[in-house]
Amino acid sequence: MDNRTLQTLVEEVSKDSFHRPFLHQARFNNRLRTTGGRYLLSSHDLEFNPLMLTEFDLANLIGVIKHELVHYHLHLQGRPYQHKDQSFKRLLADVGGLRYAPPTSRTSQQRWHYRCERGHDIYRQRRIKLSRYRCGRCHAPLRLLN
Repeated sequence: MDNRTLQTLVEEVSKDSFHRPFLHQARFNNRLRTTGGRYLLSSHDLEFNPLMLTEFDLANLIGVIKHELVHYHLHLQGRPYQHKDQSFKRLLADVGGLRYAPPTSRTSQQRWHYRCERGHDIYRQRRIKLSRYRCGRCHAPLRLLN
């Protein structure tokens, strides 16, 4: 699927699910890693992760499109459009969009595993300097396991 086909798909989903036209650009963005798509507030464009289509099926991509269109239509109407807002949650449930995009193969899952002298396990996403940090439970020194 190319950007032109994606554009027509987004326009169709907007007409069918929201009964409103989509008047801006929709495109794939290969630089997206951990997200399924994003709504750009300044230009009102939508960008989608191409892995949502290649690693999953078309139904998953349509769910992500509906999610981003909820942001789009609420923002253009001047209503609350963030994930925490009740209007966002209600409209997303009404149209059947995905709340979360599934993890892709490019999503980094590496965790650093530390253990203190008393056996408490600590997992971090970033590596820490062992001379500066101690266990949060017992204040014992840490050591890196992996």
